[in-house]
Amino acid sequence: MLRNSPPGQPDIAALRARATNLRRHMLTMARGQGQGYIGQGLGIADVLAALYFHELRYDPENLAWAERDRFLLSTGHYSIALWAALAEAGIIPVEELVTYGADDSRLEMSTLDTTPGVEVIGGSLGHGLGQGVGQALGLRLLGSDARVFVELSDGEMQEGSTWEAAMSASHFKLDRLVALVDCNGIQADGPVVLDMEPVADKWRAFGWDVSEVDGNDMEAVVAALASARARDGRPKAIVLRTLPGKGVPRIETSEKSHFFRVDVREWDGIIADFERSVGALQ
Repeated sequence: MLRNSPPGQPDIAALRARATNLRRHMLTMARGQGQGYIGQGLGIADVLAALYFHELRYDPENLAWAERDRFLLSTGHYSIALWAALAEAGIIPVEELVTYGADDSRLEMSTLDTTPGVEVIGGSLGHGLGQGVGQALGLRLLGSDARVFVELSDGEMQEGSTWEAAMSASHFKLDRLVALVDCNGIQADGPVVLDMEPVADKWRAFGWDVSEVDGNDMEAVVAALASARARDGRPKAIVLRTLPGKGVPRIETSEKSHFFRVDVREWDGIIADFERSVGALQ
């Protein structure tokens, strides 16, 4: 069996290396099309590395395993990060990543559940948490110990359906449900329109057990995920402060990191800068 499940002691260095590989995969995908939703993907790479190579229980050779943990990507346009994680995990071929966003590719710029490893269709923002609540309820009725992790964004908290789902999760005491709230401060045309702060306090007010961490600090992310295993009758929320474009200075400082588009020659320079920065850290 190739099932992944949390070891007793996390290998932080190995998880950081995985996150670097995820960023490398994303840059390759974006270069192929000359564009992509890469700022968000680079920002959440550390979280996905911690999930797929430490926290989640799953079997890459048996995606139908009933007791697997579920990961729901509510922000479907973060697909570039999910494809990178699924390839790194051996669920889809690494060689397929170059088809990202191309005609007839199953690696679209927003997720479809026909692609292996995708639990729900994402993209219509504000629906992921509700689907997660439904799955967590269903799994509990089946007597399953499987957990449900839902990634959603600070921008999605502008949607009323998100808070309806948050109230429901608390009411039903879904302590196997974990919301991963990516607070990167951006939406389509700039900063998040509505002031959502204080984010952590809002989730606490809805009855959730909440931690707030730097989403690009691997040790902090792993520790928050470990704390979220508690069976205390409360759903868990991890507020993740992430930096769009993390690890790639040109994208970190761009005012248009939500959807990043440059020509191939510029992508080559961006990738070269990334590799130099990785080498400097080793």
